[in-house]
Amino acid sequence: MSDAIVFADLMDDAALLSYEHQLHLAEVLGEHSWDVDLNEGRFAFETEFGTKVCTDFHLLGSAAPGPSSWLWSWANPAGYPEEVVGLARSLRNFGIAHDIDELADEEVPFDAFWFEEPTPVLVAGAMMEASKVLSGRWTSYSGGVNAAGTRAAFLVEHPDFQLPPPSGPRVMRVLNAGLAEIVLRDHRRALHSYLSRRGLNPTFTADLAHLTFDHAVIGGTVDFDEFGRASALNARLGPGQ
Repeated sequence: MSDAIVFADLMDDAALLSYEHQLHLAEVLGEHSWDVDLNEGRFAFETEFGTKVCTDFHLLGSAAPGPSSWLWSWANPAGYPEEVVGLARSLRNFGIAHDIDELADEEVPFDAFWFEEPTPVLVAGAMMEASKVLSGRWTSYSGGVNAAGTRAAFLVEHPDFQLPPPSGPRVMRVLNAGLAEIVLRDHRRALHSYLSRRGLNPTFTADLAHLTFDHAVIGGTVDFDEFGRASALNARLGPGQ
C-alpha cells in the first residue's frame, strides 16, 4: 500500500469531525449574518444573541463561477495581509512537498475535482475540508461575495466554536447522518479518523472487516462489506447518556 497522500485522503480524514463542528457552529450562531474586513483583520457574526467577533480567522481563497476555478488567497492579485493568508500559504508548502496539486497550484480548475456538476459552494467546501485536517482548525465558513456567485472560504476561530467533550447521542448522530449524507471515498479511513480524533479508541480487526470503538459515553462496532463500505453500525450508549 502506498504511503502517498492524495487530496481525497484529506477529504476523508476531515469529513466526520468537520461535520460535527459545522453542526456545533450552526447551534452556536443560529440565525445570523456575517461581516469581514480583511485589512483590519476582523470577522464578526451578528446573531440573535449579539455580536460574536472571531478571535482569529484565515482566508483560504475563493471559488468563482466565471473562470470556473478556485484561487488561493495568497495568489489573489488584490493582495491581502499576511496574517490573513499565512495559513493558506503554509498549506501550499504541504502541497508542494507531497505533490498535491490542489494545494500547491495558485489556481485550480473546477474540473480538477470529482463533482459531476462542480459549483462554487462544492469546491469551496472541498478546499475547507482539506485545510481543516492539515491546520487543526476545524470550523469553517463560506459566504457569497458578489452577485455572480463567487464564494469566499474561511477558517474561523472562537472559544465558543470548540466542541464539547463527546456525548453518546451526538456521536451517534454524526456517524449515522454523516454516513448517509457525506460522500466518502474510503469509509474505513473516514471512520477511523473521526473516532480517533474524538478519543473513542478505534481498533480494526486483523481482516479490516470490523472497526470497534470504546469509550465511557459510547462504544460499538462498524462492519464493512467486501467493497470497504460501512454496512452496519451497532452502538451502545454509556451510563447516563
